[in-house]
Amino acid sequence: MDPAIESLVGEYDFDPAELVAIYAQERDKRLRPDKNEQYLEVTGAYSKFLDDPYAEPATEREPLLDSVEVLVIGGGFGGVLGAVYLREQGFEDIRIVEKAGDFGGCWYWNRYPGIRCDTEAYVYMPLLEKMGYVPTEKYARGSEIHDYIVRIARRYGLYDDACFQTSVTGMRWDDGEGAWQVTTDRGDRMRARFVLMANGPLDRAKLPGIPGIDRFGGHMFHTSRWDYGYTGGDFDGNLTGLEDKKVAVLGTGASAVQCVPLIAETAQHLYVIQRTPAAVEPRNNRPTDPQWRAALAPGWQEARKENFNRWVTGDPSGEDMVDDGWTAIGRLLDPTATWAAPLVGRALTPEEGKYISDILDDKQMNALRQWIDDVVDDPETAAKLKPWHRRWCKRPLFHDDYYATFNRPNVTLVDTDGRGVEKITETGIVADGVEYEVDCLIFASGFEVGTAYRRRAGYDPVGRDGRRLSEHWANGMRTFKGLHIRDFPNCFYIGFGQNANATNFCFILDEQAQHVAYVLTEMRRRGARRVEPTPEAVDAYVEEVSPLAISQLEFWVDCTPGYFNGEGDHDDPNGFFANLHPAGTVVFYDQLRAWRAEGNLRGLELDGRESDGAAVASNDAASA
Repeated sequence: MDPAIESLVGEYDFDPAELVAIYAQERDKRLRPDKNEQYLEVTGAYSKFLDDPYAEPATEREPLLDSVEVLVIGGGFGGVLGAVYLREQGFEDIRIVEKAGDFGGCWYWNRYPGIRCDTEAYVYMPLLEKMGYVPTEKYARGSEIHDYIVRIARRYGLYDDACFQTSVTGMRWDDGEGAWQVTTDRGDRMRARFVLMANGPLDRAKLPGIPGIDRFGGHMFHTSRWDYGYTGGDFDGNLTGLEDKKVAVLGTGASAVQCVPLIAETAQHLYVIQRTPAAVEPRNNRPTDPQWRAALAPGWQEARKENFNRWVTGDPSGEDMVDDGWTAIGRLLDPTATWAAPLVGRALTPEEGKYISDILDDKQMNALRQWIDDVVDDPETAAKLKPWHRRWCKRPLFHDDYYATFNRPNVTLVDTDGRGVEKITETGIVADGVEYEVDCLIFASGFEVGTAYRRRAGYDPVGRDGRRLSEHWANGMRTFKGLHIRDFPNCFYIGFGQNANATNFCFILDEQAQHVAYVLTEMRRRGARRVEPTPEAVDAYVEEVSPLAISQLEFWVDCTPGYFNGEGDHDDPNGFFANLHPAGTVVFYDQLRAWRAEGNLRGLELDGRESDGAAVASNDAASA
C-alpha cells in the first residue's frame, strides 16, 4: 500500500480480517427469511397503535365538496415548506390535509421523553433566517421543533384552510377536468388542480410480529404515541406513573436510546429488549452561545448547511462548522474516499479508497466499543451492548447517558443474541426461554420505511387511464428528478425516494419544495394547466439512478439486517436505499438548481407538449 495512503489511516493494532469475520457472523445470526414481513402492518385490530393521544376528539363538520388550486397531503416539514414557497410565489388557494390534530409531522407524533433532533438544530430547522429564529440548543428538543413548525404555519397563514384529523383515503386523476379528485375519511370529495404528496416516512408505526402480541393483558403503546396519561411526566422525564411498574422497552433504535434513560429514572424495573446492539456515540449537547448568536451574519444558515452537507458526504470543504459526530464519520460514507485524493496528490483506485474507509471505520467502531467498556460497570453487560457492524450499516445514534443507564440496579438488558423475542404472554415477554413479567410494554420498533408507498401512505393514487401508483412502482420508483411521475399529471412527490440522501432530511424537503414552487410558478407564467414528465425523461432518469444498486450492493449485503438494507432483502425494489441517486447530496441538488437555471423545463410536458422554453398556449390556458 502507498505510504501516503497508510499515513491517512495511521497505526492500528487489530486485524481487519478478524473484524470482517465477526461482522459476518453477527449478520448471519440476524438474517430472517421473512425480512420486512416480520413486522405487522398496523391495521385492523392493531389500529389502536395509530390513534392520536394528543388531540381532542375530532369535531363533527360537513364534508367538503369544493375545489382548491393546491392540495398538500401532510402537515410536517415537507408539506409546510411546500406551502411556504408557494405562498411566497403568490399562490393563495392552498389546503393542507393532515391526519394529526396539528402541524408537525413526525414532531407531532413523536413526543416521547427525551426526544431531540440528532442533527444539529442550526442546520436541521429550515427557514431560520426568514423566521428570525435561532434554536435554544445545539440539538433541540422535540417540543421546540414542533412549536417552530407551528410558528411557520401561523406566519404563512397555513391554518386558514387546513383540515386536521383528516386522512386521505383516495386520489384519482380526472383527465376531463384536469384535476385530482381526493376523498377522505371525513366524507370529503375535494378537487385539486395540483397535489403535493408529503406524507413523510416517520409517522406510521410498525410492530414486531411476535406471537401472542394480542394476548398481553397489561398496558401497551408505541413510542410514537406516547401515553403520558399512563406514565405521567413530560419531555424531561418525571414519569411518576411508572414508579410501581415493571416496564419492557422492545427495540434499541433512535427512539429507545433517547427514552430509556428517563424511563429508568422512575420505573420500578426496566427491561431493555435487545436484538441488535445500538451504536451510540456521545451527543455533547449544549445551549446556544449568546455571543455566537449575536455574531451571526446574513446567510449564515445556508453556509452552515452547505458546509455540513459536504462534510457528511465525504467531501469536506474548509472549516468543519458543525463539528459533531455526523461530520466526524462523514468520510466513512464514501467508498472511494474522494476526500483523501487531494491529500495523496492523485486520484485513488477503488481498492485504495475502500481500504481507507474500512480501516477508519474499524478504528472508530473499536473506539466506540472501548467507550462502552469504560462506561458500563458489568463486563458481561458491556460485552452484550457492543455493536459489531460497520458504522453506516445502521443509523448513527447519539446520546450521552444511554450506556450509563445499564449501571442502574433497576435496569436489566435482555439480549436475545439476534433472535428477538420468542413470544408475548398475558403477563410479559419470553426471550431465550425465560419469561419476564411486566406491567407495560413499550414498542420502540420504528416506522414504515422502505415498504410500498400505498402501505405507508394509506391510499393508492390512481392516475391517467386508471393506472394505480402501486402498479406503476411495483418494480421500483419511476420518477423524473424524484418529484414528477408519468401518467400522474400535476402530482408532486415530496420525500425520500429517487433523489440524493442527506443526513439533514429537512435539507431534502426544503430543496424539493423550492423546486415544486418553481415549476408551478413557471406554469402560471406560461398559462399551462398540466405538467408531467415525458416518457423519455423518466426512462433516462431511472437509468441514471440505477447504478447505485450495483455500486453499493456489496456493502449492504455485508451489513447486519435493518431498515437501511430492507432487513437483508437486497433485491427489494422499494428498499430504503434502492432508488437513491448515486451523485450524492451536494452534486444532486446543485444539478437540480442548474436545471431550474436553464429555464426551459427540460424533460417536462406542459399540456401534453414537451416544453421548449417558450410560452405555451392551449385551450385550457385560454379558458383559465
